[in-house]
Amino acid sequence: MNDPLDRIAAALERLSPPPPPAADPRAHPAYVWRGGALVPVLGFAPLPLDRLVGIDRQKAALLGNLRRLASGFAAQDVLLWGARGTGKSALVKSAVAAIQAEAGQAGSGHLALVEVSDLTGLPMLFATLAGVQRAFAVFVDDLGFDVPAEARALRSMLEGGSEPRPHNVRLLVTANRRHLAPRDIAEQESAINPRDSADDHLALSDRFGLSLGFHALDQDGYLAIVAGYAAAYDLTFEPADAIGWATRRGSRSGRVAWQFVVDLAGQAGRSL
Repeated sequence: MNDPLDRIAAALERLSPPPPPAADPRAHPAYVWRGGALVPVLGFAPLPLDRLVGIDRQKAALLGNLRRLASGFAAQDVLLWGARGTGKSALVKSAVAAIQAEAGQAGSGHLALVEVSDLTGLPMLFATLAGVQRAFAVFVDDLGFDVPAEARALRSMLEGGSEPRPHNVRLLVTANRRHLAPRDIAEQESAINPRDSADDHLALSDRFGLSLGFHALDQDGYLAIVAGYAAAYDLTFEPADAIGWATRRGSRSGRVAWQFVVDLAGQAGRSL
């Protein structure tokens, strides 16, 4: 291999290995869509649903929707929005696992989770899942847009595009704000019709048939989550310590509660 171009091509092949082989879409409870292929999630073991405290209404709504999807009935795309650390992502994973367990086939039940980080790969993913005899909850975590064109592209995929989305696939999206594209006051002031500008930004969130809000916890709710975790791992704690932890973090949330319990277990010489 004396040709410099051949040497460059070989080096590029080493730097860019071939994509992983596609996994059987009927064999695993959860996948990641990576490099145009389904990659199984190893050790998919979300929190039990009863560990998620203070979001009973959101639990019931999401479970009902996922049961319909898993049964082949009409189901909605879901937007889970609200304060950070309030259990949005945890609920998505736990609810899918609960539906799988209800089917008695936690490894290969009628519903699977597919996590996606690159929205440009959604059309290929939809095409891959379209012919599979299984339901899929496609999970997009922590979504937000800075460029309006990106929001319009997803909007078209959800509803209004020329190519229909597979009936066995629904999107579950988490975001810290209800209206996924930012609304700029200056933009509205410069628009010929400010209502048109506002409607364009709101059009994406309107595409989700089920919108679930998650709100900041009060002190009692935060302590209830800490107590639930502590009981599950046989740990004891002082409420004042848990409150002090949240105060130092500047936030009361399920995530902060879990971090306090991790610290509590570590100080007690325990693993979780």
